[in-house]
Amino acid sequence: MAIVVVIITSMVAANATQTITAPNAAFISYSLAGGANSAPITPATNRSVLVMFCSTGPSGLTGQNTGVGQVSLLHIPSWFIQWFGFESVSIPTITIGLGGLVGRHIVWLDGAQRVDIQVASADTILIHNGNSVTMAGNVTLVW
Repeated sequence: MAIVVVIITSMVAANATQTITAPNAAFISYSLAGGANSAPITPATNRSVLVMFCSTGPSGLTGQNTGVGQVSLLHIPSWFIQWFGFESVSIPTITIGLGGLVGRHIVWLDGAQRVDIQVASADTILIHNGNSVTMAGNVTLVW
């Protein structure tokens, strides 16, 4: 009987084991001339991807040209990208959407609503600078 209890206890303990892994991350710095786009960025597929960002604005300027925020993405390969997060604007705003349409706005990176992350394809996103001056910052993807 004691052997049966040990075996059952071992089986339960083995099934209750939790695996904790270090997250993967990609860090992208950008410095984009007015009207320019970054190279396409492919988020991890079929899993939640946290996108954290900050816009440091043009050199020497502050205020509405800066920003910080986050959005969560889901990338379903060859189908769409879905997102939910917070715009970096002066009045807190939620952003939510789904699609693979090129140029579709996902989230503003700066308070002036000139730099954003957009859908580049059903599988990729990009950073777009709609400002007339060079804008800089960084984007971190964690999955």
